[in-house]
Amino acid sequence: MRAGLWEQECRLTRFGNINYAKIQSLAQEQSVVGLVTAGLEHVVDIKIQQEYLLLLIGETLQIEQRNKAMNSFLSVLIKKMRGEGISSLLVKGQGVAQCYERPQWRASGDVDLLLSEDNYLRAKDYLLSLSSSNKPERKYSKELGMSIGSWYVEIHGTQRTGLSTRVDKVIDNVLTDVFREDKLRSWQNGDTQIFLSSPDSDVFFVFTHFIKHFYKEGGVSIRQLCDWCRLLWTFKEKINIELLENRLNRAGLLGEWKGFASVAVEYLGMPCEAMPLYSLERKWKTKAQKIITFILKGGEWKKVKDTITVAKIYPCNIIRFLPGILFGVNWLKIKERLIK
Repeated sequence: MRAGLWEQECRLTRFGNINYAKIQSLAQEQSVVGLVTAGLEHVVDIKIQQEYLLLLIGETLQIEQRNKAMNSFLSVLIKKMRGEGISSLLVKGQGVAQCYERPQWRASGDVDLLLSEDNYLRAKDYLLSLSSSNKPERKYSKELGMSIGSWYVEIHGTQRTGLSTRVDKVIDNVLTDVFREDKLRSWQNGDTQIFLSSPDSDVFFVFTHFIKHFYKEGGVSIRQLCDWCRLLWTFKEKINIELLENRLNRAGLLGEWKGFASVAVEYLGMPCEAMPLYSLERKWKTKAQKIITFILKGGEWKKVKDTITVAKIYPCNIIRFLPGILFGVNWLKIKERLIK
C-alpha cells in the first residue's frame, strides 16, 4: 500500500510467505484496494500469485468505473444546482482524490457538499425534490443525507464534529473564513469547474473529520489517513503551518495531530519533511503504534469497548469528549437548543 500511495519501488522478499487472501481482505476492509493494486505494480523482487493479482485488478477496475460514473453524476448535479442559484463546495471525496497519482483508483464514497447558510436551505429544498429517500436531518451539524438516483449525497451547513464546544467553535471559525475570505481552489471535472476550499481549510476539515471517526461513529480507516497524507503532500509548499498550529491549539487537537502524524510517517511512509508539526519524540511513536493497532483491529465497532481503547491513547481528551461520544451533547449544542 505504501508503494502505491507514493508510487515507489517495493521489495517483499523479507516478509517470507505472504498471505495474499488476508492482504486482499484487509485492503477491502480499509478501502485501499486501488493503492494495494498500484503498489503491486512496483514489486521488483518476487512474482505475485496470479490468482490474487487478477482479483485485485478486477476490483480496481470496478473502482475506476464507479469513479467515472460518480464524476459524471457530480458534474450534472453541480450544473443543476447552479441553475437554481445554489453555490457549493465539494469536500473530501472526489476533490481529495485529485491529490493521488491515480485518482480513479481511490475508493469513492458519498458526494459531500459544503454550503453557506442560505445555500444550505436552498439546496435542502431543491435536492429533496430530486431524491428517492433521505435520512433525518441533523440539526446541530446541519447535515442531511439523501439518495439521488444510484448515489448518496450529503449536504453540510457546517463541518462540526460534535466532540466538544471547543473543537466545533474553531471549525465554525474556519468555515466563516472559507465563505468570507478563503482563497478557493478548483477542479476541472470534464466541462464543469468544481470549487473546493483552500488547502489550509481543507486540511483542517479532513483532519477533524477523521478525528471525529476516531473517537466515535465507526472508527477511522486507513483510506482516510491516506487522503490526509496526499492532501498535505500535494500542497506541501502552500500550507500555512503557523495558522495550522494555531487552529489545532485552539481546538485542543495538537496532540492528536502529532500522534497521527507519527502514524503517517512511521507506517504510511509519508516523507517527514512534508508532514507539518511532525515530532521525533518517542511518546508520539508509542501513540502511533497504539493507533495503528486500533485501526487494524477489524470487526464491528463497539462504542463502549472502543472508547476504553481510545482512552488509553488520549486519556485527557477522552474525558473532555465523553459527553459528545456517549450522549451526543456539548455546551454549544445545548445553548443553541435553548435559544431556539
